[in-house]
Amino acid sequence: MRFTMPLLALFVAALIVLSQSLYTVDQTKYAIKFQLGEIIATQRDAGLYFKLPLVQNVRFFDRRNLTLDNPEPDRITTSEKKPLLVDFIVLWRIVDVAQYYRSVAGDEEAARRRLSQTVRSNLAEEFNKRTVYEAISSQRDRITAETRVKADADARSIGVQVVDIRLRRLELPPDVIGPVYQRMESERRRVANELRSLGAAESERIRADADRQRQVILAEAYGQAQKIKGEGDARAAAIYAGAYSVNAEFYRFYRSLEAYRSSFRGRSDVMVLDPNSEFFQYFKQSGSGARAAPPAAR
Repeated sequence: MRFTMPLLALFVAALIVLSQSLYTVDQTKYAIKFQLGEIIATQRDAGLYFKLPLVQNVRFFDRRNLTLDNPEPDRITTSEKKPLLVDFIVLWRIVDVAQYYRSVAGDEEAARRRLSQTVRSNLAEEFNKRTVYEAISSQRDRITAETRVKADADARSIGVQVVDIRLRRLELPPDVIGPVYQRMESERRRVANELRSLGAAESERIRADADRQRQVILAEAYGQAQKIKGEGDARAAAIYAGAYSVNAEFYRFYRSLEAYRSSFRGRSDVMVLDPNSEFFQYFKQSGSGARAAPPAAR
């Protein structure tokens, strides 16, 4: 019993010393081991590590991606001297924990202020090179890419990496929206009028070409029709001539019947002719060849 208490006290003291001599590094953390305020080691890998109690101490820093939010949109001027309200967000992380501690004493807020300053200055530089249209639409991604490269080069000096920069808000200030929209409307109206003029000219050209093609087609069709008609008349004349040569008397009779049919189409048709004229020669003949009395002339 006399030796139990000293042994127990010695065991408890050993446990206390051992607990102060061991520390663990989580996989989401960096660790820096100090001895009398000087950095003597850094741990990047998770695991169990040893330190001297009372002489050495350890500080931990987050190795995950961190965000930097811009509290208020910045007013940045473009190459046209037009202001824009720019709100951005930065994704960053610690890559060299020893350099990070030496540069900002491990103060995350100090690192954020340094990153905010360099990102703002580089964004302003990129926007100053471009017009409002380029900044808003065509070169927005290029602006963030070039800003990230420049900001990352500066951030490396404090042991951090700029992972990404995104423009969260990009718009015109309220005091310049009206005039800008009016100029945009005027420009769009000018372009619309120009396109209408081009469309009208093209319409006239197409219409003139269509009229020309129509006249050509009609002329060719008329020529073809006249050719076919002439060939038909020639063939008809040939057929008439052939028929006449076979039986001239029958041909004269047939032609007279055709003339009668054309002349006496209605009851109101009137002809004033001499009853003895040659036109009525076949009316004067009966079916047996006897000559019939001519009809009374009206």
